[in-house]
Amino acid sequence: MSGPDLEAIKQKQQATWATGDFSVVAARIVFSAEQLCESADLQAGWKVLDVATGSGNAAIAAAHRGCIATGSDYVPALLERGKLRAASEQLKVEFVVADTENLPFADGSFDAVTSIYGSMFSPNHARAAAEILRVCKPGGRIALASWTPEGYAGQMFKLFAKYVPPAPGLNPPVLWGTEPHLKTIFGSAIKSIKSNVRQAIMRFKSPEDKIEVFKAFFGPTVKSFAALAPDKQAELTREWRGLILKFDRNKASGPVAVASDYLESVIEKA
Repeated sequence: MSGPDLEAIKQKQQATWATGDFSVVAARIVFSAEQLCESADLQAGWKVLDVATGSGNAAIAAAHRGCIATGSDYVPALLERGKLRAASEQLKVEFVVADTENLPFADGSFDAVTSIYGSMFSPNHARAAAEILRVCKPGGRIALASWTPEGYAGQMFKLFAKYVPPAPGLNPPVLWGTEPHLKTIFGSAIKSIKSNVRQAIMRFKSPEDKIEVFKAFFGPTVKSFAALAPDKQAELTREWRGLILKFDRNKASGPVAVASDYLESVIEKA
């Protein structure tokens, strides 16, 4: 039996992420990118690539630290957002249209490679990991931030998959949020790995505010609701609201502060 058509799935994913405007959502989690770059101890003058950069959170965070930063992504519109953000801070960041599984850079081009809530969505996990390793120099650093299966984001993806099932045969993106999976896909190229579970806090005026923002700007949510009949949309919304409140550290006392666990891993390449 043949496996899933990963190329077709990737094209569909690209169209999904190009829907809405992910930069609006990414603006709520900038702190995680700054934290990732600190955990990786990026040094001024290093060449750093941020893979699946979206609107540039980690690429810009690397530039804040004096790095020679490049951000790559397969959604050109998001890269344009990143260019505007970098220009507004007078930062030099190169943005390159690129597929995570086929990066247009020579072997060992970068002192460090980062990816925050990005590479985890590649259909072929092993291929994405191999490309990250390839462009990172020997002894370089790879810093990853990935949603965990048990945290809010992981549970949100699980909820949406109940209503709009993903293509069969795919590994869930949230496997990147588990260290054993990272050890499997990065394999013997890992000299050392240090992981910590951290929390990203997403703040909104209410559960309804969060839902409306994601329905308007987060591509996967936009596509999921478009695929459902009105009664199923209402049912999903009710379940989603309950999930938001479950992870609201304000305990439904007014504005929500949704705490979502993610795995932050810093790998030293052999």
